[in-house]
Amino acid sequence: MSGPTVALFATCVNDAMFPSTPKAVVALLERLGCTVEFPLSQSCCGQMFTNTGYFDEAMGSVRNYVDAFADYDYIVGPSGSCVGSVRDQHPMLAARDGSPALRAGVADVVAKTYELSEFIVDVLGTTDVGAYFPHRVTYHPTCHSLRVTKVGDRPYRLLQAVRGLTLLDLPDAQQCCGFGGTFSVKNPDVSVAMGSDKVRAVLDTGAEYLVAGDNSCLMHIGGLLSRLQTGVRPIHLAEILAGTETGEAVA
Repeated sequence: MSGPTVALFATCVNDAMFPSTPKAVVALLERLGCTVEFPLSQSCCGQMFTNTGYFDEAMGSVRNYVDAFADYDYIVGPSGSCVGSVRDQHPMLAARDGSPALRAGVADVVAKTYELSEFIVDVLGTTDVGAYFPHRVTYHPTCHSLRVTKVGDRPYRLLQAVRGLTLLDLPDAQQCCGFGGTFSVKNPDVSVAMGSDKVRAVLDTGAEYLVAGDNSCLMHIGGLLSRLQTGVRPIHLAEILAGTETGEAVA
């Protein structure tokens, strides 16, 4: 029996800067029996507008999300931040708009929108995806994944089941890395200081790879890791889970 049909919500940061991540999501979900489709009309979730108070400007993104994904039973995104925006901010914006049709449309797609680890664990019902990644890894639970999307320990459980992987606990794991989208632009010195604290914690683990569910945070921490020539590589959770002993590993 075939698995569910899933709409991939790639997110704009992945589409523009980290295309290996949505490609890994497709490979992973297809290996798990899903049919994956990519709605071409999808766009940004509008989080940057909403976070900075440009509610009217964000409405186009809200309406477009509904239009792009309304016909699917499942919508999966490799970003706790963007999925969190859809589930937390879109209903608020729809209520502010006042249109009953939009509120209903938003409620429908929100109920079907999952962060990747949630979908694998809660919908597909597995924590062992058949992955192989023979490296020392530490996991950073990004703020939006942890506090907005509330993925809990799902990513950690998926990583624990990866063959060959040594999972090392990250000190002060729940501490913010300092990226925060526009926060890092408006408060660069504070952002770098927070990122530097995170880098020290990563280095204390002795890990070869830093893994997270959001490439935006990995971009921030990874920039510091690179400039310091630490040798530690940032990698998205999807890219580890997509790796197998037959050579699909992204790294």
